[in-house]
Amino acid sequence: MDPIIFLDLANELTQLKMYPYFDVAHFIVTGLYLRDDLSTGCHVFSRKHPFACWISFMLSAFAGNILSAFLLGEPIVSAFKSTNHVILATAVWYIIFYSPFDFVYKLIKFLPCKLAIIIMKEIIRCKKINDGVNHAASLYPNSYIIMIIIGTVKGNGSSFSKLLERCIRGVWTPTAVEFMSPSFATKASICASAIFILDKKTDLISAPHSLVYLGVVIFFIYFKLSSVLLGIHDPFLPFENLFCALCFGGIWDSLSDFLTSKNSSENGTIKADLSKNGKAEIRKKD
Repeated sequence: MDPIIFLDLANELTQLKMYPYFDVAHFIVTGLYLRDDLSTGCHVFSRKHPFACWISFMLSAFAGNILSAFLLGEPIVSAFKSTNHVILATAVWYIIFYSPFDFVYKLIKFLPCKLAIIIMKEIIRCKKINDGVNHAASLYPNSYIIMIIIGTVKGNGSSFSKLLERCIRGVWTPTAVEFMSPSFATKASICASAIFILDKKTDLISAPHSLVYLGVVIFFIYFKLSSVLLGIHDPFLPFENLFCALCFGGIWDSLSDFLTSKNSSENGTIKADLSKNGKAEIRKKD
């Protein structure tokens, strides 16, 4: 591909309007997550508790804006300042949960439709991360950690609000804390935030911002499609295991267990030999 055409494509991607189509994809993925989380009790819960179902959906759909506003000391209700977004999210929630014969939900779960929605969702995720980093940089221009935190919660806020969202539905799962077992989306959002910071604040990345942005989008789309089609859910896991083994005591714990088991086996062998020798001496005396 001609580099100029490639650059033009990257520039168009950075200027792409997210409303309404990409926002619809984001709300649809939120609805799918909520239905999957409710599992077999989805039909009963949505009929008996429609308000709680709507509240939990809205909390998950706008989690990134809510959490970033909370962390930056801004009004939390500003997450719902766009009436158009609230109406659009409500409409998506309604058709996903209450369409006749569950037609819309079944259509969305159809693989080609699901793949298209997933691609659009990853594009808007990258947009949210970039906007989060830019917003944090405008408030705290010298604090890279704050930029990474805001970019991460913007990109995957629903995972951090999972505990509260389930509480609204009457389910208490204290182990469902994102910090205990981060999802791939959280790890990827951290990496993407760091890349955007390196691109904007340092000279380590010399490529134009639009090309960096395009690369991050391709990264998100590639691994999300790999998760859906190939079952590769977390490509970071092997590197995490190696890092934990080297830096967080894993290799030393394994070595300690090995030496302990070896000493135990040697002590057991010595005791067995002593017992046999003692029995042999008794027989000789007899």
